[in-house]
Amino acid sequence: MTEPRRTTVDDASLSELQEALAQGRVTSSDLTKAYLARIEAYDRNGPALNSVRATNPDALSIAAGLDALKPSARQPLAGLPILVKDNIATGDRQPTTAGSLALENSYARDDAFVVKKLRDAGAVILGKANLTEFANILAVGMPSGYSSIAGYVRNPYSPRLTVDGAPVVLPGGSSAGSAVAVAAGLCAAAIGTETSGSLLSPATQNGLVTVKPTVGLASRSGIIPISHSQDTAGPLTRTVRDSAILLNVLAAHDPDDPATHLLQRPQDYTADLDKNGLKGARIGVPSDPDDPLNDPFYGPLTPRAKQVMAQAIAVLEDLGATVVRAAVPAIGWIGGPGTTMAVLNRNPLSPAKGTPGPASVVFLYELKRDLNLYLRDWASRTDIKTLADVIAFNAANADKALRYGQDLFLAAEATRGDLSELEYRSARAMDLLAAERGIDAYISRHKLDAVVFPGASGSAIAAKPGYPSVQVPAGFISGVGTTETPDYPLGLTFAGRAWSEATLLRFAYAYEQATNARRPPPDLPVL
Repeated sequence: MTEPRRTTVDDASLSELQEALAQGRVTSSDLTKAYLARIEAYDRNGPALNSVRATNPDALSIAAGLDALKPSARQPLAGLPILVKDNIATGDRQPTTAGSLALENSYARDDAFVVKKLRDAGAVILGKANLTEFANILAVGMPSGYSSIAGYVRNPYSPRLTVDGAPVVLPGGSSAGSAVAVAAGLCAAAIGTETSGSLLSPATQNGLVTVKPTVGLASRSGIIPISHSQDTAGPLTRTVRDSAILLNVLAAHDPDDPATHLLQRPQDYTADLDKNGLKGARIGVPSDPDDPLNDPFYGPLTPRAKQVMAQAIAVLEDLGATVVRAAVPAIGWIGGPGTTMAVLNRNPLSPAKGTPGPASVVFLYELKRDLNLYLRDWASRTDIKTLADVIAFNAANADKALRYGQDLFLAAEATRGDLSELEYRSARAMDLLAAERGIDAYISRHKLDAVVFPGASGSAIAAKPGYPSVQVPAGFISGVGTTETPDYPLGLTFAGRAWSEATLLRFAYAYEQATNARRPPPDLPVL
């Protein structure tokens, strides 16, 4: 007699859990209880990863109501517990805080559009993930994964802290909690957000797959913003197939988000996943040995990271891709004239305190307008109605709220807040010009299907024009500066033009199947 297959949640993929639910080997309640137990054991206790800001008080009752359902074409996520980053509105008993003490008691009037899509697909919203406060637009030099409401998120591969309490190996940001929770097996998958690097950075630090979508593929409605020009939500998962499954749910037309009105997508992002999917592809590697000064992506890598990337590129060639080694035009990563502005660094913990730090003009000018609109239209049961209110609250509670200051918020508040300024319009035009003369020209000149970057190093070059990126685990590195550390992951990112997610997923899947480079964090065993 064959024993029934045992289902464990510590490192199970979303698709494996779908199968277990469909076969009746587990229920939604089983999964939810198992993840809540792991959160208690490893997030609250043990290594105290601190990735989950709060669990949903209704998670178990929601799961019980889904126990009779099986995943289906109409509800592919039926019964699956999903965490969402705490800048994504949930119209339930969970506040939506962006990691800020100022918004500790701020409840959303409704679910964000992407949360509605998750619920429609049958997901259990397990809770809200910790993040870098306000998606790391609050202060110059704030470390990734820190918020005043919840403290530091720890990297599960190396959870050791420095003497001042910050992680030695950062968890990546700003979707730090979302990524750590997936890596540590605290949820089936998670949803994060990115403006420039906030999905790709925690994905590389935690050995995950992510899709940073084309701006407009996933709705921005109900997400606490930085910049409408670049903001997007996206999945964080253990496998490429899992990210494709979630992208099927997230990619949808939202009447309230005009960016989604141009949406282009296939019927099913999993349909073209093929282990031979790189055969015949032309892949750009922006590292030209004859132009070493124009190599901000591969040039600064440590010797071990260079070895991981060399092996990754060799795999691409072994899988039938043509690799084109050529530098991206420098304007692509330096940026056009007037795209950054100097902000005085008053961060009390920064070694560069008292010196000007560069910040994106587009981010700071759009932040005031966009955040004020979110607070007006989405936030309830709070006295915080504007960016100015957040700044005033932080100043009045500086001992708790301003460990790293709020210099970027102060700079944003100094703008008009209506995007009428010439410098803003010029900066946005220059961002797009830098993309046109940078990544666009690069792809066209070399007839490329995608460009590959180490980790999150290419995030800005793709994010400025709103282009997609897909990252997949590539290997492991160690050390931070001169400090020795345990091994932690490094990812390989495929970037391409707008709406090319299906192609990038196909490439990432072929690479993933050939390498199986992901390893779960140590010391987080099955309970």
